[in-house]
Amino acid sequence: MGDHYGTLGVRPDATKAEVKAAFRRRALRDHPDRHAQSGDAGARAEAARRFRQASDAYHVLSDDRRRAEYDLRLRSSSYVRTSSSTWASSSGSHGYGYGHRESSWRRPPPGGGGASVGYDWGLLLKAMTRRRFLLNLGFSSVLLSGAAFLDGSILELWNMNNSGVSVYSR
Repeated sequence: MGDHYGTLGVRPDATKAEVKAAFRRRALRDHPDRHAQSGDAGARAEAARRFRQASDAYHVLSDDRRRAEYDLRLRSSSYVRTSSSTWASSSGSHGYGYGHRESSWRRPPPGGGGASVGYDWGLLLKAMTRRRFLLNLGFSSVLLSGAAFLDGSILELWNMNNSGVSVYSR
């Protein structure tokens, strides 16, 4: 199956209302309860699979944050389609959806296997502009400048109190 937009049959610039309406149409068509009376087990399984895909697509596309991350990964050429059960995330967070996805987007392994070899600068910039990163960077710079100041101050105090005495003379 294609991407989440293709799963629901909406354009990438679709509104939340259009995404919701498309999901409802798919849910009415493919809901497992609707196919429970079917004698064909394969048809029931296929309908359940399509319903799970539509549910996963709606779960991602209905939330602004998840949709923005999905769009970023969709545009990125360093992600390839795999048959995994979750999203590969550079932040180490859990996957989207409910854990029963048939395929997902995953960063290719180092040394090949992907569409292109390069660095995803968009994800790096996103990680560097997060609040916790900036707070840690500020805290680290304060600690390092304090350590440099103390080191210089201790040397100056030694030189003032021990003029003409070498550290190595003892």
